[in-house]
Amino acid sequence: MTESSRVFAISDLHLPGNQDKSMDLFGAHWQDHFLKIQEDWHNKVGEEDIVLIPGDISWAMRLDEALFDLDQIGRLPGRKVMIKGNHDFWWSAISNVRAHLIEGFYALQNDAVALEGYVFAGSRGWVMPGGEDEEPDTQKIYNRELIRLELSLQQAQKLRGDRKLIALCHFPPCNHKGEDTPVTSLLEQYAADAVVYGHLHGIACAGGFRGEKNGIQYYLASCDCIGFNLLEIGMAGAENQR
Repeated sequence: MTESSRVFAISDLHLPGNQDKSMDLFGAHWQDHFLKIQEDWHNKVGEEDIVLIPGDISWAMRLDEALFDLDQIGRLPGRKVMIKGNHDFWWSAISNVRAHLIEGFYALQNDAVALEGYVFAGSRGWVMPGGEDEEPDTQKIYNRELIRLELSLQQAQKLRGDRKLIALCHFPPCNHKGEDTPVTSLLEQYAADAVVYGHLHGIACAGGFRGEKNGIQYYLASCDCIGFNLLEIGMAGAENQR
């Protein structure tokens, strides 16, 4: 990777996936949202740049229904790294997903990928336990996702060397105050440099934690939260933040 390579992020693309699912019902600003994203993507991203997509990629229910969406993303400039979101029901066995991705498009699941000066790890996560709307299985799923995140971070550690570690989560890793959670503790244990997440939309965008916490930079990248423009992940000086 050249010194001029850059890292961007955009989450929750919610492409139609062969479903009659228009995002316009969530507000006029969603009209032609992928066209807006594509235009900004072409304006910003070079072939050696990297774009992180932390989940909720397609409304498809099966992998074959998601292929058109994945192909559209894959043919955009740059290399892409994605994780599964809570609406990505099409995401089947990871070997099947990877078999349908074009070169330079990476799917993470319990593992990590190194691209020159960076190593990427991550997992979907889940709703933080203890909320008013907690479901009976919330704690169980949350704990399972912690295991998956640690498996990914362990693999990243093997590949890391002097690379920057950027983690992808779909669900917010902490609340709007940036209070400690098992997820943030795990990310700190493995000395992540940055974390990119999504899931939040609309008025909930204001409740997403952004900024520095214990030496890690947190970025909210849900596409409507960032105006359907790719968010650049700045790593300059990250080595001096600890």
